[in-house]
Amino acid sequence: MKFLKGTKLFSIITGYCPVCQSESMYKEQNPYKLGKIFEMNERCSHCNTKYKIEPSFFYGAMYVSYAVGVGFAVAAFVISNLIFNLGALYTFYSIVGTLIIFMPFIMRVSRNIWINFFMHYDKSKATP
Repeated sequence: MKFLKGTKLFSIITGYCPVCQSESMYKEQNPYKLGKIFEMNERCSHCNTKYKIEPSFFYGAMYVSYAVGVGFAVAAFVISNLIFNLGALYTFYSIVGTLIIFMPFIMRVSRNIWINFFMHYDKSKATP
């Protein structure tokens, strides 16, 4: 994954600080610990970047979450209906199951995408 360091894709996939990419933005790396899914560090301890730029900053991530969720639903449809030739009801179940299982991941990735719209990698603040 080090070959992606310095790109937005690295920060989106790993959940690391979008400015220095030296540490995680989240207090708990595992998104499936549901009680701590939204707990973020206030600032990056390496470059002092404030993650919540303004109150309710991450409400915009809901729109990104919708798009990411649609992508997962389309993938579940293609796999279940077009590849495995399941009926309409089982295809529906697979789409709903996919969205439920991947919900924590989708929420985290959506936040990562949203913050990367507004913050950019700064090589001077990165760890050498």
